[in-house]
Amino acid sequence: MKALLHFSPGAALQARLAGIATPRIVVVDQRDEAGFAREIADCEVLLHVLTPVSAAMIAMAPQLQLIQKIGVGVNTIDRAAAAKAGVAVANMPGTNTAGVAEHTLALMLATLRRVAAFDAATRAGRGWQVEVDDAIALGEIGGSRVGFVGYGAVPQRLTPVLQALGADVRFWNRSERPEAAATALSLDELLATSDIVSLHVPLTSETRQLLDRAAISRMKPGAVLINTARGELVDQAALAEALQSGHLAGAGLDVFEQEPVTELGALATCPNVVTTPHIAWLTPQTLERSLAVVIENCRRLQAGEPLLHHIAPEAAA
Repeated sequence: MKALLHFSPGAALQARLAGIATPRIVVVDQRDEAGFAREIADCEVLLHVLTPVSAAMIAMAPQLQLIQKIGVGVNTIDRAAAAKAGVAVANMPGTNTAGVAEHTLALMLATLRRVAAFDAATRAGRGWQVEVDDAIALGEIGGSRVGFVGYGAVPQRLTPVLQALGADVRFWNRSERPEAAATALSLDELLATSDIVSLHVPLTSETRQLLDRAAISRMKPGAVLINTARGELVDQAALAEALQSGHLAGAGLDVFEQEPVTELGALATCPNVVTTPHIAWLTPQTLERSLAVVIENCRRLQAGEPLLHHIAPEAAA
């Protein structure tokens, strides 16, 4: 069975993939369109990371049986086209929870303590020349209210960590979470009272631009926004304006409206923003857990057994 990984792996991952007998995993760089067209033609499993899977891509693969998302969100897959072609879609809930949770915490701390700005100043020999007003951190997690928008696996993992640091953790979720270790609030109250707002909901028609200009204006003055979920949850232009005006004190962003990011627009001029290129999930441990799911689902596909974490076509957003 041939599986195509549409990604740009390093040498270590390439070596790891070479040691897997079944499926036979072929790697094509995300920027190599000709290579992708060549390899997808006889591919049975597409291992999808970030590059959106379009109807045109699916049509190029007459033998394709499964689109396996390396991660959780399937909003970047044309699921209607997949269903029409008889191609199954599956994801991997839980494999990246640890990595995303730790990266979310890292962005909170890096934003509050202005790590990127001070790193740049120190490397340039200006670290001790920074004005005192600019050097003062945006705040501490201890004593702050952290508001999670969505309360899935990542916020649940972070809640006891943040509480141990002295944070007051609250959340809003689309459904009730009676077992939660934090207190639920309405979305409006959460935005208005949280010092740190962290996004953890999937991208759907209902959540697209959940934080639009009006919602951002309702956020607590001086708050920090963290987004390791999906860029389209936020009106990026409105966020930049809120940061430039001082309404928001900072933002830590791993995801953006347009990916891959080649131009940050107004956000690039905001010194109070910490950015990373959608790599919250990317750790060696996440990759090992992901490969285990890939191997098992390929085995199940060959054996005609039910797939792990199969996304039913009727569940398409």
